[in-house]
Amino acid sequence: MKPCLQLVFLVFLICHTEAEFFTSIGQMTDLIYAEKDLVQSLKEYIRAEEAKLSQIKSWAEKMDVLTSKSTSDPEGYLAHPVNAYKLVKRLNTDWLELENLVLQDTTNGFIANLTIQRQFFPTEEDETGAAKALMRLQDTYKLDPETLSRGNLPGTKYKSSLTVSDCFGMGKTAYNDGDYYHTVLWMEQALKQHDEGEDTTVSKVEILDYLSYAVFQFGDLHRAMELTRRLISLDSTHERAGSNLRYFEKLLEKEREEKSRENSLNKTTAATEPVVQSGTYERPLDYLPERDIYEALCRGEGVKMTPRRQKRLFCRYHNGNRNPHLLIAPFKEEDEWDSPHIVRYYDVMSDEEIEKIKQLAKPRLARATVRDPKTGVLTVASYRVSKSSWLEEDDDPVVGKVNQRMQQITGLTVKTAELLQVANYGMGGQYEPHFDFSRRPFDSTLKSEGNRLATFLNYKDEPDAFKRLGTGNRVATFLNYMSDVEAGGATVFPDFGAAIWPKKGTAVFWYNLFRSGEGDYRTRHAACPVLVGCKWVSNKWFHERGNEFLRPCGRTEVD
Repeated sequence: MKPCLQLVFLVFLICHTEAEFFTSIGQMTDLIYAEKDLVQSLKEYIRAEEAKLSQIKSWAEKMDVLTSKSTSDPEGYLAHPVNAYKLVKRLNTDWLELENLVLQDTTNGFIANLTIQRQFFPTEEDETGAAKALMRLQDTYKLDPETLSRGNLPGTKYKSSLTVSDCFGMGKTAYNDGDYYHTVLWMEQALKQHDEGEDTTVSKVEILDYLSYAVFQFGDLHRAMELTRRLISLDSTHERAGSNLRYFEKLLEKEREEKSRENSLNKTTAATEPVVQSGTYERPLDYLPERDIYEALCRGEGVKMTPRRQKRLFCRYHNGNRNPHLLIAPFKEEDEWDSPHIVRYYDVMSDEEIEKIKQLAKPRLARATVRDPKTGVLTVASYRVSKSSWLEEDDDPVVGKVNQRMQQITGLTVKTAELLQVANYGMGGQYEPHFDFSRRPFDSTLKSEGNRLATFLNYKDEPDAFKRLGTGNRVATFLNYMSDVEAGGATVFPDFGAAIWPKKGTAVFWYNLFRSGEGDYRTRHAACPVLVGCKWVSNKWFHERGNEFLRPCGRTEVD
């Protein structure tokens, strides 16, 4: 690679040090070009090696002919003084030159390039994050390991599959995280592909070692013993497997004795053999109470769009309450939900504006953070996998233009709103159920519709996250979809069962607060994992201050 190109690429890499590539598909695209550069460097090394080997081969062939002649009659050959001279010269000079050629290191350029770039490559954290992303997609969209391994996903343009080694790596990642549920699933898939004859450097012994222990963690003693015996049949010297088998046998004997005592106490004449489990294990419960509802909505299941509700949804032209800028060119407005009222606007951003916004945001993308509800401190979290950046109007005229458009559509002021946030979702990119507004101590007398789970999740000691801004709470959210998504990536509201799918150039809008200033807990929402595609969004959070007369208080707390 030319020095100037190396310098440009090095500048890019420095800007992306510890970038957590897996959290942004947009930034991961840069790795494609990095790998392409390495391939070119590798090909140059191969050409140099081939040229060197060609020279050595030519020399060897020439010397083979010469030595065949000389060894047939050494004295006769050396009788000619020129042959004698050339023999001395070859052994003193020519063979030394050949030695130098053989010792010549043609790897310098490639190794130097690789060394420079490798320090900015994805890290172990990235590989772990990428593996967990596949498992997240597997769970959310109910995909079996076979489907993922074969790459049979909807909307994919470039199909790819996982090898035995890949599946084994997935299983190891889960195992190291104490996640035996996914360990079993992926080790079983690795074993299946291995049994089918796929060529791999991973041995069945290695797979069975992890699989048997993970199965044991689920209490499936009989299957753990079966797998361990299979391992020992392949490697009778495996000490850990032998020790495990003896331990399992003792546990099984103890289990039988306890069962026998129980049967005796119950006056049962014959002890029954414990039932061997099928090898299918339940996914463990986690920290998210509405997990099942959330993931069902992501799959398009459980959406509570009844015919009665559908009749209350309409399309119209929206002029922003006769805003002069929108009288001639109103926006198309479509009701997505009736209560709380969620609307979608069409043709909010042009393709050119979207590309410019992405161009401005991409170099500034950083791992998106969440606010710790107890401390108020911003931190990264596994339930928010994306990168975001904040754009000011001084960055480019297009930012101010988009801000003004959102102000015209909503009738709210952008003077006290937050900067335009641009987000790009990574592998399995998501943001699990959350509130956009800062939750204040909950008033138990407040009457509101919806799932009381949302109110339970309120923290009474949560600090006012926006107090330092002096602009009040987030009164409304305006969310721009800047890309289509081939599969997944919906915005869902678990409390009332709504799912809104991304459409490039459209935007959705809802109020987070009632007119009284109380939080509307029904607006707890989530960004579903992106199954296939690259999801870009931008959003504007409007705040209370400055909008007191633009959105006056209602007569009750829940108006």
